[in-house]
Amino acid sequence: MNTKSWVRAVYALSFTALAGTQAQAAATNPFFTASTLPYQAPRFDLIKDSDYAPAFERGMADHMREVLAIANNKAAPTFENTIVALEKSGRLLDRVQETFFGVYQANSNPALDKVESREAARLSQHSDEINLNPRLFARVKALYDSRATLNLDAEQAQLLDVYYQQFVHSGAELSKGDKIKLRAINTKLANLESAYQQKLIAAARDGALVVDSKDALAGLDDGSIAGAAKAAESRKLAGKWVLPLQNTTQQPALEGLSNRATRQALYDHSWNRAERGDANDTRSTIAELAQLRAQKAALFGYPNYAAYTLYDQMAKTPEEANGFMQKLVPAIAAEQKNEVNLLQDAIHRDGENFSLMPWDWQRYAEQVRREKYALNQDDVKPYFELKTVLTDGVFFAANQLYGLTFKPRTDIPVYHPDVMVFEVFDKDGSQLGLMYFDYFKRDTKSGGAWMSNFVGQSKLLGTKPVIYNVANFAKAAPGQPQLITSDDVTTMFHEFGHALHGLFASQTYPSLSGTSVARDFVEFPSQFNENWAFDPKVLAHYARNYKTGAPMPQDLVAKIKKAARFNQGYALGEIVEASELDMKWHSLPASAPRQDVDKFESDALNSMGLDVTHVPPRYRSTYFLHIWSNGYSAGYYAYLWTEMLDQDAFAWFTQHGGLTRENGQRFRDMILSKGHTMDYAPMFRAFYGKDPEIEPMLAHRGLTAQ
Repeated sequence: MNTKSWVRAVYALSFTALAGTQAQAAATNPFFTASTLPYQAPRFDLIKDSDYAPAFERGMADHMREVLAIANNKAAPTFENTIVALEKSGRLLDRVQETFFGVYQANSNPALDKVESREAARLSQHSDEINLNPRLFARVKALYDSRATLNLDAEQAQLLDVYYQQFVHSGAELSKGDKIKLRAINTKLANLESAYQQKLIAAARDGALVVDSKDALAGLDDGSIAGAAKAAESRKLAGKWVLPLQNTTQQPALEGLSNRATRQALYDHSWNRAERGDANDTRSTIAELAQLRAQKAALFGYPNYAAYTLYDQMAKTPEEANGFMQKLVPAIAAEQKNEVNLLQDAIHRDGENFSLMPWDWQRYAEQVRREKYALNQDDVKPYFELKTVLTDGVFFAANQLYGLTFKPRTDIPVYHPDVMVFEVFDKDGSQLGLMYFDYFKRDTKSGGAWMSNFVGQSKLLGTKPVIYNVANFAKAAPGQPQLITSDDVTTMFHEFGHALHGLFASQTYPSLSGTSVARDFVEFPSQFNENWAFDPKVLAHYARNYKTGAPMPQDLVAKIKKAARFNQGYALGEIVEASELDMKWHSLPASAPRQDVDKFESDALNSMGLDVTHVPPRYRSTYFLHIWSNGYSAGYYAYLWTEMLDQDAFAWFTQHGGLTRENGQRFRDMILSKGHTMDYAPMFRAFYGKDPEIEPMLAHRGLTAQ
């Protein structure tokens, strides 16, 4: 439901106070009218930081007037005058919100921090004002109760059901007193989530490892050292080198660093980035978030927040999600024991006597990979030049499967010089959408990688998708080739899988369009698309030496495939640990006291049956952005759940000829173009022919069910 929302009293005061300013800005604020650029792309050539706050204010005020007109309509409720009218409302608010949060996550600054801090709680209040409006809910409920007589088509019936369930789940049926409590909790949560994200960006920036000697970086290649020098220069740290932090626990440089003290220092900076007792320490923030979320769930009669939030997911219940994860643990635990022994032996062969620790894992895993599979990542990277991977890999696979073609658009304004824009054309040559790619890490960007829309697809609104992919790849020093790792290649295919889900959206109603699906389904298309990164036909098309243009030798390709199943106890284990940590935080009852974060995390990790001593979780509680601010609370398991779906689907492809247009069209028709127009289980079952199963997932990782 596209509710981006406000409190009536706040509206009146805010809008009155800003009326004069907005009247002056109306002629120049680029949000106040729809963009005239192709696909209504944001006017980044005109947008100023000062435009956002007035646009938010006016957008929320306009939206509330539209919603109140629907709620107070004296005519009997109809699907058209209630549900469709709600779908059409809030256009200005959508424009500013989609643009602001896209830029804010990718290229923030102090001015945008202030806007986000101010608007986060107000948007939450706005949403509550809509969802808790009794007259509006009465109209929706009247339609829902008489839905069998309305002659709705399948998409309309689904939309009505989604609206009704979301209203109920947002508190429409709570008592007056509980609605007051809910509003207060939601406001606090919005403020805390905003504060958390800002603290985490600062913590990651300040947690970067600064070294005084180039010798401390021994083992890194020349490009990485040059990048560290450039990072220090950008921070005005003359004569020093800086290793910025990635969002995950492990850091890429740990693989190359031969100085163990530097490895440990970098790991410690990562592990403790948000636990330093300074202004960016997030422990008190997340402890309060967990407690408030449990209290919110209790208002609705749920035992915990996980039970509350999974109601509309494919898994449906925490028990189902936890049961699924527990099926993975025995195979992972067994493999972790094997891997620890392999790495400890490698340490001894290296002439060292220390015991394996997390900061040693990546370096010695790479050493074992070289010894066991004769695969050296330094031999691989020259074949992965970023633009070639994008155009001849990611785009090529999309062409082979779906017939898409891509045209660079240098005339479309962007929010940062690193951003590339491409227009996307369908198999028949018709315009499909617009794509932005923003791949390089900077201190103003949140960690990780993601996809979202600047403009969503909707037949009702007459809009086509404008989509962006964002990542955090290390940027090469000036004059150096932009070579990326095999993990980066996988990330590019992953995020473009999300983009395909958005590009192929074919819905009438924006609330059901594209990626507006459950968390444990939305990662399915993206993880499925990863499979094509190393498909023989696709790999041969893009994996070429950046100097000579020679294709990757077949013996190197064979080594990559053979080594792909190595280190899976670690790779899968760190995700399962993070997923279970998330679920344990959100399984706290409302009666539980505020938690000691360090103790809670330690107890939770030690109860999992996995080797957390050597294999720490992918994200620690204190820097777990997904669950505290990015909407994946009690939902990080979705990456595992959807890996099961994607490997089931890829097994189907393999059995039916692999990379073909016929198979791609079937996947597009039955999955990628469906949005949220039907329930996920029957949607998947229709494609796969049966319910999901874990065996293809384990086999893909070289594991077997125990």
